Amino acid sequence: MAGIQQLRQKRSGVGLRGWDREQAFDGFTLFTPLAGGDCVYLIDMAGEVVHTWPTPYPPGLYGCLTETGTLLFNGKTREESDRFIATGAWKGGALLEMDWDGRVLWEVNHPDHHHDGIRLRNGNVMLLCMAELPAELAARVQGGLAGSEHNGAMHADYLVEMTLTGDVVWEWRSWEHLDPEVDRIVAVQDRRVEWTHGNAVVELPDGNLMVSFRHTSSVVMISRASGEIYWKLAAPPLAQQHAPTVLDNGNILIFDNGTHRLDHPIPFSRVIEVDPATKEIVWSYQEDYPSQFFSPLISNAQRLPNGNTLICEGSFGRLFEVTHDGEVVWEYINPYFVDDVTNANTQQRNGVFRAFRYSAAEIARARATGGS
Repeated sequence: MAGIQQLRQKRSGVGLRGWDREQAFDGFTLFTPLAGGDCVYLIDMAGEVVHTWPTPYPPGLYGCLTETGTLLFNGKTREESDRFIATGAWKGGALLEMDWDGRVLWEVNHPDHHHDGIRLRNGNVMLLCMAELPAELAARVQGGLAGSEHNGAMHADYLVEMTLTGDVVWEWRSWEHLDPEVDRIVAVQDRRVEWTHGNAVVELPDGNLMVSFRHTSSVVMISRASGEIYWKLAAPPLAQQHAPTVLDNGNILIFDNGTHRLDHPIPFSRVIEVDPATKEIVWSYQEDYPSQFFSPLISNAQRLPNGNTLICEGSFGRLFEVTHDGEVVWEYINPYFVDDVTNANTQQRNGVFRAFRYSAAEIARARATGGS
């Protein structure tokens, strides 16, 4: 007798699971397998691969298209290091840009880079980085599991602006602007290896910055001129969130992972749209039975031109699109399972950090960046 497939996701089916051609936004979806693999994938609405970008640093964090059509890619360098960030699925090290044919146009490297790096409108890059905290400050940080520091040390995030030639022109250090008592590690179960655990940096329309800190369950806005935090959304309503983005109406779309909620007894994920002026949730998507939609890690959401929302339930490689009323109109499961070598017990995973939908016109522009 043939054995039964032991991975539930594979038993349930992978690839395209459903497509409402009338309601879904027609386009192409870009994603990067997180735990392994050697390329960025572009699929059509039928789930067929139409293009790939081989990456110089497999496995990668994620890729996305720039306004000019090139691919911006956050990669994991392979160097051996005694730095804390040299281990884990979220390690970085490289930010680079490629054309349609995979030719690297430029690359910057930083040993402290992790999770996210972006291209700024001034042509420079902004990297999310991590450093060890002074012992006296780490001792003042509240929350988390007592005694769970990394070799007795705690780390926190800082931002680095660099030119494409690698010159550092601006830095911002979280520990100089956060309060170790107020901005506490929210979940009592979280290890005190890190204070903040940043997972996203965004350039705002006015040139200021927005950063997501998972361990403090907060999204903050930072003045580029003064470095001060002038806006913050914390827990509740947030719980270990990822990937805040600014919508055309000025609101903020956030994937709220919900691993350890302060305002609900069970973990569940949701996507929320927040009015920054009032901090009220003006739209949300979650399952009627909340725990049926849950990604404890990674993930993102993207508002599409037709008003629908593309959601990446990242921990399980599930990409799906919902209408404003919450109806699922497209669903795809990442079929690329790889051995997760960051786990003590090696497991096959198909996680996706972030996914993005692009129109046919945007893909045509991307194709024009190649030489073939």
